[in-house]
Amino acid sequence: MARDLKLKTMQQIYDKILTDLKSYFKTAGIFKAVIGLSGGIDSSLVLKLTVDALSSENVYGILMPQRGLTADENTYHAKGLAKFFGIKFYEVAINNFLIEYDLLPWRQIELAKMNTKPRIRMTLLYNLANSLNALVVGTSNKSEILLGYGTKHGDCAADILPIGDLFKTQVWELAKFLNLPDEIIKKTPSAELKLNQTDEEELGASYEKLDAILEKLPATKEELIDKGMDAILVSRVFRLMETSKHKREMPPIIKT
Repeated sequence: MARDLKLKTMQQIYDKILTDLKSYFKTAGIFKAVIGLSGGIDSSLVLKLTVDALSSENVYGILMPQRGLTADENTYHAKGLAKFFGIKFYEVAINNFLIEYDLLPWRQIELAKMNTKPRIRMTLLYNLANSLNALVVGTSNKSEILLGYGTKHGDCAADILPIGDLFKTQVWELAKFLNLPDEIIKKTPSAELKLNQTDEEELGASYEKLDAILEKLPATKEELIDKGMDAILVSRVFRLMETSKHKREMPPIIKT
């Protein structure tokens, strides 16, 4: 699909996503959508695409900041974009939900605490979706999906992924084509699950370098290294894809 996307114009990609979004909702017999709004590029682009496909009156957003951690700038951008597109949105801080987890009878490691946050957010999204007879529109992109950069049953969960076949670099391209605000496009990507967290620091390279490898799949690790690509980074990318494979598949069923 990566090679096919390179041959398509941004207009063609945009048109294809809208056509498939409309078709999915029509087939499901549901015409309302719920989106988690973070103020980042992925959720902003998904908001734009979903509004264009379903119209603003059928799209609902939820801002779910963690007070004391989520940057005010992100909340400001999320609210501003929601108002600009004319959708109804709610703001629900997740701090009170997290308090209950501090009372658990076991010691939580940092990873457990971090992953609890997107799972709380996804529970809120589905609560609203069920209440409205709506579907949850996810915001994961292809780079995140392939590298496993997401929380299982958290931000990895959704009913449909409009940008799930776009690498992060292509997300930026489409966002520019659709004239999303520069301050959102140029923002440093972060899951904001802990202080000073950035995607690229955790992944070990910029999205440009990561996508340069991912775009060449299904080439093997050995083939990419033989072509002169950074052996350490290529090995890291393939290791991330292998260890996160379970996030991209349904749980295995043990046959009896």
